Amino acid sequence: MRPALFAPLALFAVVLAIGYIGFQLEDPQRLPSALLGKPFPAFAAPRLDGGSGALVRREDLLGSPVLVNVWATWCPTCRAEHDELLRIHAAAPTLRIIGVNYKDDAAKARRWLRAYGDPYEFNLVDLDGALGVELGVYGAPETFLLNPEGEVVFKQVGAVTSDIWRQELAPRLAAMGMRVDDGAELPEVGAAPPSAALEADVPA
Repeated sequence: MRPALFAPLALFAVVLAIGYIGFQLEDPQRLPSALLGKPFPAFAAPRLDGGSGALVRREDLLGSPVLVNVWATWCPTCRAEHDELLRIHAAAPTLRIIGVNYKDDAAKARRWLRAYGDPYEFNLVDLDGALGVELGVYGAPETFLLNPEGEVVFKQVGAVTSDIWRQELAPRLAAMGMRVDDGAELPEVGAAPPSAALEADVPA
């Protein structure tokens, strides 16, 4: 059989290989963050709670370790992650946890926090996703750990779990000199469910 007959088969195999590699790269868990080891991007964003009316800027995140968590009420995984954030807040009460409410409705987000608890020092409003673009966010949830100088030292795509806390976040915080009380009594998942009326007012 002439070699030319094998050309279509070889081309097909190459296309399949490229497609497979592309599929693997679509898994955000496999993609390293371009921000790792670099300063958190400059930004100016309003607070979800209104605050004093002034915009929050990158400079407001400097001076101590900060966990920046991107979340939304329309994100089911964010609800699953939320109890772990409450536990982290209990285990490391001096850790600043800043939320980025991503492409969401502000009123719904405020009700959501009243319903499920609020581990955040405050939340930034990213209504149009502009800050998310600067952060290279693929979706919610995503979480960034910043050192006191405002550099990104760790990024988690997807939910922060107890394993992520123990294996990735807690050791890095301890290395930065933050006391982490692993013996703290942490709130149990679902220990304080919202009232039926309030839950009905919060989107799934």
